[in-house]
Amino acid sequence: MIDRSSPTRAAATCPTCSILFALSKTRPNDRKGHIVVNSPPPGSKPPLRFEVIVCGGGPAGICAAITAAETGRRTLLVEAAGRLGGTGVNALVNQIRRWTDTSYVERFLDRLDGFVDDSEFLDLRYADLVQEAGAEILLHATVGETVLRPVAQGSGGPTVAGVRLATPSGPLTVEAERVVDASGDGVVAFLAGAAFDCGRPEDGLMQPATIMFRVGGVDHPATMEARGGRGSYRFPDGSTWDQLTMAACARGELPPNVGKVRTYPAERRDERYINATQINHVDGTDPFDLTHAELEGRRQVPVIMDFLRRYAPGFADAYVSLMPAVVGIRETRRFRGLYTLRREDCLTGRRWDDAVVTGCRAPIDIHNPDGPGQVEGVSKEHPAGRDPAPQPYDIPYGCLVPEALDGLLLAGRCISGDHGAHASYRWQSLCMATGAAAGFAAAASLDQNVQPRDLDIRPVQNALGIVRPQDASNAEGTQP
Repeated sequence: MIDRSSPTRAAATCPTCSILFALSKTRPNDRKGHIVVNSPPPGSKPPLRFEVIVCGGGPAGICAAITAAETGRRTLLVEAAGRLGGTGVNALVNQIRRWTDTSYVERFLDRLDGFVDDSEFLDLRYADLVQEAGAEILLHATVGETVLRPVAQGSGGPTVAGVRLATPSGPLTVEAERVVDASGDGVVAFLAGAAFDCGRPEDGLMQPATIMFRVGGVDHPATMEARGGRGSYRFPDGSTWDQLTMAACARGELPPNVGKVRTYPAERRDERYINATQINHVDGTDPFDLTHAELEGRRQVPVIMDFLRRYAPGFADAYVSLMPAVVGIRETRRFRGLYTLRREDCLTGRRWDDAVVTGCRAPIDIHNPDGPGQVEGVSKEHPAGRDPAPQPYDIPYGCLVPEALDGLLLAGRCISGDHGAHASYRWQSLCMATGAAAGFAAAASLDQNVQPRDLDIRPVQNALGIVRPQDASNAEGTQP
């Protein structure tokens, strides 16, 4: 595994980090990505002040902003793009499935009012819910630095006290008593110097990137979905869709890494979302890798469309009706927290007294980072692989708290977990759940006048609708 837990080690293993580290040596700041003195640079705007800042406007950040604001705390949601929704909107990854029994998330999904599959207007529904809760929204603002207070006696480490944003009108400093990092890549935690890991343990490879797209002109009655679904459909020779797809990949009719072509329902019966392109060996925090992924993924689309028109029932007259704004990234940094959720915790259905997400059921979905298809479950019947299904498991609060920073909470796919666990909790409904927990925890820590690491979690569990037995005696359910 590549160890990027410090700027020096990162510089030794990553070309892009080497460039950034070299640039950081020319800065007057004490550490890369930090501004220790809370004075804005000449010409910048006066700092804004909030009680809670949420960085990242995807599902995790949206829920974090809503829950923090619902407690009455003055909250700002910051997003680098021009639309809320994260990859679900900007990368067309709009498959939001109910993979948790956390009651707050169930209620939140009900409030989306049928917008879940509507990539055109889901962002506005999200914005309505954020503003109805009382939070403010700032789009087109990218986190460039963190505001840190020095280590206090008895603390877990430096305190994150805000962020400096890059905006079209120049730098803008926003200070806060609590910051939630829901940026996906963990930009705030990274700039603050938090330790993290990337990729699978044997070689550091991360899950591949994907350009999703939408097609129109589909004859729905003739499709596999209308005839029992892709999984049960059989072609005249008895083969499955996955068998046909992997055979086409082996013949060179698809790009080398495209061994699984997924078709999902869209807003209209004559449309489908396609999850098929696959760009391997991509570091989603490296702008050069991202540039390659954007271009390569889009170049794969015409080849995949030819394949669909030739082989997929109902797709003979299909055409591309919508391309995404950005490539979809599945995995980047996972920050080390007070507890690290592990694959075994998911497979065995481990429960926790300090759970902030319960009944997690999302599969351990690992797309092959070094070839086509999935990593696990490959067989003659399933040549593209099958994902292991976990037992319903909990996510403990410790996964949301960085091990050596105060004032900061993690939410979404950057929380503390190993490569296998991440492949399950990265699903959007689970990101919503950790986001909702982080927002409530940020506010509760202010109510209790303690740092997040010292929080009495029971009020957060109550707000989320989580009921834990008062006399839990299972040692496996006690956080180490």
